[in-house]
Amino acid sequence: MILSISGVVLLGIIAFLFFKKDGMKLSHAFVCALFGFFLAGSAIAPSITASTASLASLLGGIKL
Repeated sequence: MILSISGVVLLGIIAFLFFKKDGMKLSHAFVCALFGFFLAGSAIAPSITASTASLASLLGGIKL
């Protein structure tokens, strides 16, 4: 678990720096995909899933 969390933090920092410094390139997209993969296996994955589902239902309920 410690290795997974440190990997998530490291990849998150790298992805942030890529967005800040350059535009999005193929290598940057690969790092972001790895970040998402490791984040999905972390302890906060259920919270992220619940938040995403809540946001989707909120946006789905908006009538324009």
